[in-house]
Amino acid sequence: MRIIAGRFKGHALKTPKTYRVRPTSDRLRETLFNILAHSYGDAVFGARVLDLFAGTGALGLEALSRGAAFVQFVEDGVEARGLLRGNVEALGVAGQSKIFRRDATRLGPAHPNEPFSLVFADPPYGKGLAERALASAYDGGWLTPDALVVVEEAGDSVFEIPAGLAEIETRSYGETKLIFLKRAA
Repeated sequence: MRIIAGRFKGHALKTPKTYRVRPTSDRLRETLFNILAHSYGDAVFGARVLDLFAGTGALGLEALSRGAAFVQFVEDGVEARGLLRGNVEALGVAGQSKIFRRDATRLGPAHPNEPFSLVFADPPYGKGLAERALASAYDGGWLTPDALVVVEEAGDSVFEIPAGLAEIETRSYGETKLIFLKRAA
């Protein structure tokens, strides 16, 4: 795994030794960030990013590489947090990020954190965790009024759109799908 583009392009990321952590592939990450750049007005540059179920941090670190202002990583797994911490330190982005040891489905109130304009949710597939985490983020005030949310989920799973969010589109890539949502008006 590596950073695809931006100031850290080509930098290798620490990866898991077990199957408990499932990082987003380089190819899917490249596709996702191309979509964000070309279909959503470069939603990454200058964004405050909330990376739920952060794992190794690949999505949030790619966002920082491409100009995001700040990333809040949320991860409660011990192995994943260790990899994430190592990747943040290797890139020297501790000042632009924060690692939150918390269950993403129980975020609580965002205050004193400022809300986030871009959210990645890449939970273990098929367990309904993205829906619960996004409901928690919405209820806790973690999202800006114009927040863009991207969910990575198994292609054959059913995704129930949480209250407060509206689906923009879904794109399928093999056995994976990307669901793009906006905060509902």
